[in-house]
Amino acid sequence: MIISALKSNDPKDQRSPIHIDTVTALINTGADILFEKDIGSGINTYDQEFEELGLKGASRSECISKSNLLITNQPLQLEELSLMQPGASLIGMVNPFSNQELINACADRKINLVSMEFIPRITRAQKMDVLSSQANLAGYAAVIESAKHLSTALPMMMTAAGTLKPARVFVIGVGVAGLQAIATAKRLGARVDAFDTRDVVEEQVNSLGAKFVKIDLGETGQTDQGYAKELTPEQVQKQKDLQSDVCARSDIVITTAQLFGRPAPQLIDDNTIKKMKPGSVIFDMAVESGGNVEGSIADEVVINNGVKIIGISNLASSVSNHASLALSNNYNHWITDFYNKEESVINFNFEDEIVKSSVIVFDGKILNERFQ
Repeated sequence: MIISALKSNDPKDQRSPIHIDTVTALINTGADILFEKDIGSGINTYDQEFEELGLKGASRSECISKSNLLITNQPLQLEELSLMQPGASLIGMVNPFSNQELINACADRKINLVSMEFIPRITRAQKMDVLSSQANLAGYAAVIESAKHLSTALPMMMTAAGTLKPARVFVIGVGVAGLQAIATAKRLGARVDAFDTRDVVEEQVNSLGAKFVKIDLGETGQTDQGYAKELTPEQVQKQKDLQSDVCARSDIVITTAQLFGRPAPQLIDDNTIKKMKPGSVIFDMAVESGGNVEGSIADEVVINNGVKIIGISNLASSVSNHASLALSNNYNHWITDFYNKEESVINFNFEDEIVKSSVIVFDGKILNERFQ
């Protein structure tokens, strides 16, 4: 068995799918491990450090063509996919809802495709949940980036020159990213309000020292995977209207609302932005999937009526070392849980809920009905 790891092909993504502190898990499988040269450049790890552990540096094309199992943070280009051996497996973050051609090509070439975005939200699979591990770090980074753009400090300070009031932070959406944003803002001394369509998260918000904003939207809830259910257009408009006053008194507003496989709902419109104080900041964490904020643009700071609207793509990459450590652990756990060491193969046992959910293509067949 040859396992290869690829460097991200997106220059904005500094993460690595292998990490010097976690790669022992792959080494212990007994497989030969190749990595694309300079794979650790974004996390300050040199090729020599991996090679001293027994890994071998190679060109990108060599990694792709020789591997039986290929690990990637980004979808492969179709011409790269043609280099893979039939029967080999591709595992990683492949953005499946935007890559139907990749899925079809994997089926045509009999390349098994494991999408880590489809890891089920069950207790046993938490150690493999790439969406949660990266959202957690993104929530932290969103607060830090927002604070950089704010012209005031976050904590209250009592000084001889006067008392400085704490900044007010409003977090919209209390999933993994939202909870980490709340915790980080509180650690930095801000006053934090938070809202989510799921009332069940109120206790979690309060436990972090933040105040849960109650907005009656009628019947809402969450999916069996723990995601917020999509609101009706009427509910979205009601949410916009009622949260507008909270936005107006906030120094930082962080929006985290995303819908798996669908465009993000727009929650902050121009009318709300105009109510906010000049110099305040809105951080749109959903900018890559359409955005929660009217006028937000990926990787740009848009100023509307004195309000800074920020959206950064691949946000977890801004803390690339820890993001890579978490990602590599997620991949390693999937691989080692289903690796048959005696036969040096991945055991694709489709009676296992994790395999059934995460494997999109196997043996030339598209298994996930959403992509058939």
